[in-house]
Amino acid sequence: MTDAIEPRILIVDDARDIREPLGQYLRRSGFRIRLAADAAEARRAVEDEPVHLAILDVMMPGEDGLSLCRDLVRNRRLPVILLTARAAHEDRVEGLDLGADDYVTKPFDPRELLARIHAVLRRVPPERPAPPQSRRRFAGLVHDPGRAAVTLPSGQEVALTSGENRLLALLLDHPGQVLSRMRLLDLLSGREARAYDRAVDNTVSRLRHKIEPDPRAPRLIVTEWGGGYRLAADVEPPA
Repeated sequence: MTDAIEPRILIVDDARDIREPLGQYLRRSGFRIRLAADAAEARRAVEDEPVHLAILDVMMPGEDGLSLCRDLVRNRRLPVILLTARAAHEDRVEGLDLGADDYVTKPFDPRELLARIHAVLRRVPPERPAPPQSRRRFAGLVHDPGRAAVTLPSGQEVALTSGENRLLALLLDHPGQVLSRMRLLDLLSGREARAYDRAVDNTVSRLRHKIEPDPRAPRLIVTEWGGGYRLAADVEPPA
């Protein structure tokens, strides 16, 4: 089978009685599985072979799952689902802000986790085409989709997650146009992703914090009445 048919999932949890039964369940569901007991072992795993999605326990000894999530999203562009304690609301919010695609609270039903895995892989398929490579300038910033980065007017380069990179490219493709959440989901991920419209809001929020002078009063990515977003800037090739 190809990777597109049988994605490889990394499960990172220090509790053996969770990671091993979960690994067995997901293998029976058609995935290739790599297990890791801590962040260091997880990093060795992603160096050894391609991984298409990571499931991370937040509460681990040593480096926790949030720190590992930040690294995998920023440097590996890897989709992440977090396993969190039921009462750990702040961990869930922080994880989404760091770029996690979803979270499941413990104790969890493996069938629910399986459904969320399928939803994330529909939005971010294992073999997805690379974004367009042309750089574009807007409001004094330069977007380089090939590097997944934005250069600010100050000259500082800011790295983007894969979701932020694709979303910004879409907004730059439609300057001045109002794009609804549903249309953005269709353009980003295909129509299977309609159930997760909050993913767009979360990605817009993270992108604003990276490119807006004041994310609380955005002037570049503006919210339109009715639940849409618009790029309020002219777009041109960089000089």
